[in-house]
Order: sequence, then C-alpha cells, then structure tokens
Amino acid sequence: MAERSTAAVDVADNSGGEPLTAKADESTADGTAQAENAKGASPEKTGKTDGGRDRSEAVPASPDLHSGHKLAGRYRLEECVTRLDGFSSWRAVDEKLRRAVGVHLLTADHPRARSVLAAARSSALLGDPRFVQVLDAVEENDLVYVVHEWLPDATELTALLAAGPMEAHDAYQLVSQLSQAMAAAHREGLSHLRLTPGAVLRSSTGQYRIRGLAVNAALRGITAERPLRADTEAIGALLYAALTHRWPYGEDAHGLTGLPKELGLIPPDQVRAGVHRGLSELAMRALANDGATASRQEPPCTTPDELAKAVAAMPRVLPPEPAFAAPPAYQRTTYQQGTYGRPSSHPAAVTQPVIPPPPAPLQSRTGRVLKWTVSALLIAALGLGSWQLAEALLDRTKGSDDTGITEPSEDDKNKDDKPAPRAEPLDIAGATEFTPDGSGIKQQEVGNTVDGDPGTHWVTPRYEGFANFGNLPQRKQGSGIIVDLGKVRDVSGVDVSLYRKGQATSISAASPDATAPSSAADFDQPIVKRTVAGQTLKEKLDAPIRTRYVLIHITELPADGTGGYRGGITDISVLG
Repeated sequence: MAERSTAAVDVADNSGGEPLTAKADESTADGTAQAENAKGASPEKTGKTDGGRDRSEAVPASPDLHSGHKLAGRYRLEECVTRLDGFSSWRAVDEKLRRAVGVHLLTADHPRARSVLAAARSSALLGDPRFVQVLDAVEENDLVYVVHEWLPDATELTALLAAGPMEAHDAYQLVSQLSQAMAAAHREGLSHLRLTPGAVLRSSTGQYRIRGLAVNAALRGITAERPLRADTEAIGALLYAALTHRWPYGEDAHGLTGLPKELGLIPPDQVRAGVHRGLSELAMRALANDGATASRQEPPCTTPDELAKAVAAMPRVLPPEPAFAAPPAYQRTTYQQGTYGRPSSHPAAVTQPVIPPPPAPLQSRTGRVLKWTVSALLIAALGLGSWQLAEALLDRTKGSDDTGITEPSEDDKNKDDKPAPRAEPLDIAGATEFTPDGSGIKQQEVGNTVDGDPGTHWVTPRYEGFANFGNLPQRKQGSGIIVDLGKVRDVSGVDVSLYRKGQATSISAASPDATAPSSAADFDQPIVKRTVAGQTLKEKLDAPIRTRYVLIHITELPADGTGGYRGGITDISVLG
C-alpha cells in the first residue's frame, strides 16, 4: 500500500477538488458516463458537455488484461492500481531498462483515446524535471497506452496533509515550486486541470513534482474555459489546505474536512491560529473567484505566473530553527569508584598516627644559597663560551680576506635579484559562446567578456530548481566562452573574473591543430580542473602549452538568493 500511495498514478480520485471552471466525465459502477461539475451538482441537473456529447453515452469497458501481460515486448504489467471509466492504470516494469514505470491503458475506440495520446505526447515534449515525465505514448493492437515515471521514494501530498497543517516554510516552498512549474507549463500551452493533493509528490530532497500534466484531465474528459484561472485556483486550494488542514470549499475532499457552508470562503488565519499572514493573503488572492475577494484589497492572482511573482515579491519564509533537547538534570549519586563513600563491611582498623611529609628539597636557607651559587656559575660559563665563539668567527673572516676571496659586486647582486619575466596578456581575436547542444544563451553579450571593462558581463538567465542550468536537456553540458587568440600561441596562464562566486568552472585548451572546436572533447589540454571558483580564477602553468582556442566551461551555477540559479563571466585574460 505504501508503494501504491507514492506511485505516479493518480486518476481515480473522485473526492472533488476539480477547479471551479472545469467539468469532467464521471462513471458509475456499470461503466456509464454521467456528468457532475466540480461544485457538486448531481447528475440529474447536468445536460451535455465536451462539445455537446450526451453524458449518457456509454464508453467501452477497460481493457481486459492481467498481471504478467507485456506491452511492446518490454512493459510487464504488475499491479492494477485503477480501473475506471473505460481505462485502467497499472504499476509495471520496463524489462529493457529494468525500472518501475506507470502505465495508463484504454482501448483504441475509447472516445477519449485520441485526446489522451495528444496530451501525453505534448507533455513528453516539455521535458521539465519538475513534472513526472511521460516516457512513451503508443497506439498498438487496438490499445492506447501511456508510459510514465514511477517514483516509489516520493511522498504524496495527500499523505503529508493527513498528518496535519504544514510549517510556514514548507507551505511557502509548496506554493513557490508549484506556481513556477505551472507557469512554465502554461508558457508551452499545457494545462493540468486536475491539480489535486494526489497529483503532487514531494521527493526525499524536498523537491515537489507534479504528475499527470494534461494526461489526467484527458483521461477523465476534464475541460475548462479558463485553464490559467483553473490551475491557479487549484494551487491556492493546496496552499489553503497546507496552512489550515481544511479543504477551502463546502464539501469534504481528499481526506480533509470542508469549510462550513454558512461561513463561505474565509482567510486561513481566521480558520487556525498562528497561520503566516503573508501566506494566508496569498491563498486568498489565488482563490479569489465567484465573489471571494483577497484580503487588504490586493488584486487576485489569475495565472500561475502572477502567483509566482507574488510569491517572489513577499519576504522569504525561513525554515524554523532546529530544536535541541535540553540536557538531563544533574543527579547526585552516592556511588563512587572504590570503597570511598560506601559503608565498610569490616570493623574499623586501629587508627595509625599521621606522619607529616618531609619538606620539599632546597627549601632551607642552605638550599637557597646553593641554588644562587649554581645559577651564577651557569651565567659565567655562558658568557665565556659566547666570547670565545665571537673571537673564532672574527679570525675566520680575517683569514678569508687574506686568501683573496672577494664579495660579489653590487651589479652582480642586482643581477641575481632581478625577478623572472612577467606573463603578459595575449591579444584576443574574438570570443564565441560555448554551445555543445546547439542552442545559445546570451550570444549578444559574449563580447563583454573580452572588452577589458569590469562593468560589463556575460550573464546567464535565471534557472529554477537545479544548479546544472535547470537540468534542462539542452543545458546538460553547461555553457561558457571560447576565446580565439587568432593564431597558435604559447599560453602560460589565465586570469578570469567571474560574475558571481560559487560557479563550478574548468578551463582547457584545444590542440594546436584544432580549427573550429565546438565540444568539450575538442579541448583536451587542461589548464584548470573543475573547481568551485571564487570571484576570480587564476592559474600560472609550469610549462607553456601551444593552442589557439581556450574554453572557460561553466557546468553549475550558484544560487541567486531567490530560489533560482544564475552565473556568468565578467572578463577573460589569456597570458603568454
């Protein structure tokens, strides 16, 4: 059951919580679809939706498969997690890659099969690590199936909320990460429309991941006239539940008790004492709909992007200070090592007379006189030895003068004291951006790194979630600057000023016969091995190397203090 609760499958939850603007197909026990809107309307009150399709239209039965069945010769079905409304969801094993996966299955003649395939393929193209990834979407042998990641080590938000309200810092991280992720999805034209506690997972590192992007809504036939508003309100409902341990509507849902219907939607800080005031107002701004207004007359957040900006504008909520247990009070005991402090079981022996200890040596008058005498003799011996040593040194110096040995002249001394030649910066013919995966970042700013002006920079965009350039597929090898010296030169060192300290950086040179190096493998002469650099990165080589091209390669960026990651390069000097 623990594994099932953390699986990347969450489409069977019928406990409400759909966005207020969304409508979905529901099913009865006999597989007949009925209509029920998210506000709790009964099936009898609902007519048609989804382009006018009759809600009483029967859907095909879910595929009759069993454990052990293989799809495409590699996905072995293990356990059926959901069987609902003509589709089923399974925990499976990818025998080719030896990993657990999740699979959604429905027949090819299911009325929503085409929309499920389209949603899965669109979600797979996003490639954002903040979402549970779609791995495959196939129509084969009268079946349509969608394969996606399975995360057994993650915890479902439903389980986290069941334990009680969250700390302010945890709730802040929840709304911050969800709003940023959904803003990125909406920029690519993708909506969720089913963002419930069962669709959110928290990994062991505290990273929240969203599952079922576009696919869960397609499986259930959920549509929305205002998808941006629907997803924003869903995030607000999750924040409200995290702060209050109550569902912000009149019905119980997702294991949480709803608000009393006669009260309506009231701010979280009026539901439970001690709620963070800024987060309470943020939840109300995201939930502002159907007459609800945000506190302090702040404008409502109608899109995930507006909600993410509102989170970034508020003061950051810090984690609570760690609590240390007080040390146990000191308890005096009567037990001691040995027999001291314990009553003796034998009768006391005859008391012996106490003999006083003898006085310390040399404490009498005669002893003091003897000490002073010895000290005086030692001082006299040291003085005599020093005088004899000085006389011997003078005699040796005089003898060396007689043998004709001369001291070096002032010119010879100055010649020996001259420092080694100083490395000078080489002329740079040009610079280009290092794009190992084919796409650039800020190519128009590359010239700022070789103009000698410390006030200009080449700066990366702000990446979310991961220091390795957001863990984006086109940024897995990082980025940087390639310096062109114009011709093959002797390089003895480098001096690089970085935009921000804390960047994982390495410096290497291409071979002398390289013409247009573009990948990391083309730069096979290391100058500085990968290191977490400070504000500057300097290196002087023991022996010069021959090259025309030098690569300053950045693979990880430092945190920018707002939950993101950003870096860059200010100035580059190649020394000859």
